[in-house]
Amino acid sequence: MATAQKQRIKAAAQVWVAQSQDDAAATIRQIGETSRIVARFTADMNDEIAAITHKYQALITPQQERLKEMQSGVQTWCESNRDTLTNAGRVKSYSFITGSVMWRQRPPSCSVRGADAVIDTLKRLGLTRFIRTKDEVNKEAILNEPAGVAGVAGISVVTGVEDFVIEPFEQEA
Repeated sequence: MATAQKQRIKAAAQVWVAQSQDDAAATIRQIGETSRIVARFTADMNDEIAAITHKYQALITPQQERLKEMQSGVQTWCESNRDTLTNAGRVKSYSFITGSVMWRQRPPSCSVRGADAVIDTLKRLGLTRFIRTKDEVNKEAILNEPAGVAGVAGISVVTGVEDFVIEPFEQEA
């Protein structure tokens, strides 16, 4: 059986490189201009999207209300005829010629409001089996004291990573 060859990722060829300090400065100015053009196009696009959304929202809203009314009417009829449609509860759906209706039981869910008070109450009542204790590595402590974990398998502290950032000068209005 042939083994899959490892996919090699090649860096893209450099198309253009600044040749001098003046060339780099001029290009940074062009980067700023191009960024502002992109921002203007983005703003224009968002203005057009807002106008289109506003135009169609007036058309969509009444249709959404009509949908709710029709769905409610079908649900009311189906609920009142549920025994017939579900063969006395043996099935959970019914297919009409134009579509189907289904009754689906949602899985149980649990919500907790005021978690601290709930935890205190569970502890007081001796129901600690409902409290989860989570052990996790304290990365902040490791970053504060990297020498303490030197040589521990599975932990590596990466330092000295440098990003290159270009920020053209711009005036805020």
